[in-house]
Amino acid sequence: MERLKPMSHATRKNIGVIGLGIIGRGVAGNLRRKGFPVYVWNRSPRSVPNFVGSPGEVAEICNYIQIFVSDDEALLQTAQQLGEKLTPRHLVLAHSTVAPDSMRAAAEIVERRKARFVEAPFTGSKTAADKGELVYYVCGNDVALRDARPILEASSKEIIEIGPTIGQASAIKVATNMITAASVQAAAEALALIQALGLPLEKFIEAMRSNASHSTTLATKLPKMLSRDFEPHFSVKHMLKDMQIANQIGLSNYLDLGVTAAARDQLLEQMHWGHGDDDYSVIARKYLHEPAPVAGEELQLEEQEEQAGAGESIASSAEMKTQSQQDAGPEVSPAPLISVASSGASNETTRLRPGFFKQLLSRLSSGKE
Repeated sequence: MERLKPMSHATRKNIGVIGLGIIGRGVAGNLRRKGFPVYVWNRSPRSVPNFVGSPGEVAEICNYIQIFVSDDEALLQTAQQLGEKLTPRHLVLAHSTVAPDSMRAAAEIVERRKARFVEAPFTGSKTAADKGELVYYVCGNDVALRDARPILEASSKEIIEIGPTIGQASAIKVATNMITAASVQAAAEALALIQALGLPLEKFIEAMRSNASHSTTLATKLPKMLSRDFEPHFSVKHMLKDMQIANQIGLSNYLDLGVTAAARDQLLEQMHWGHGDDDYSVIARKYLHEPAPVAGEELQLEEQEEQAGAGESIASSAEMKTQSQQDAGPEVSPAPLISVASSGASNETTRLRPGFFKQLLSRLSSGKE
């Protein structure tokens, strides 16, 4: 792959994009379609136009730099790598979802070189980035925000100014993601309840469309959860990182964030099962077992189980009868029995339905594929 050599001086119109994940790629594409010259860098090299050798080279070529790296550590490393090349002509826009303290630390590194800094986390996933419909939450001084607006408008449908203090936009972003994660977690549990009762999952989705708690997130995620389509639009590992940030903020402020902690734990479980790169809606795997066989297949399966059970019962019955005659003891029923508490003082004995253990094991293992 041929890398672009840095120019002798930066051009005011050039825009650098650092981080070519799902969102960074979409933003770079929108900038190019809007006529901006775009230069890019990513920690793992990509065969894309105008790929340069380092963040420092991006700063040599571009006055405007957008950072779309994944977490706190990556943001601070990028700011340090840019540091020596930054000058008062540079404007750095940080779009990572990180802890407010990390965002402030990145701003200090940039502003120490007299460059300007805009905090601009966003909401919107792969589709919004590709269509240029992200929503940015921004913080910074008036001059920096004014200069950043044309760049942000190239990839957004709305820009919401939070205030002048760096870190506030990050807090807003983390808080909105708390709602998003909790909504999908609740939806997965609701689907599990509907399935357990034998109701059509499609009817639940239909009912939700007219429900007051419906949202754009649920409209997008529910059908994909039913079809087991977990192509990443917002990955488990990134949502988990955001929930960990939220819980850390909660702990430091003596807040009991029970719902957020529960969402974090379910995402962490999916990470342990190797689904970190899937969409965060993959949590539905734990709650939705594979579709049951159609009616004809289920009936045939039960008949086969009953026939097999009957054969076993006859053989077992003959053996037990012979043994009972030898021992002069009572005849023993061969079918499996389970004692179930009744409404009265005594217990009634109930025969287990054929295939019960097979179905139980299937449900228990459905989230561990």
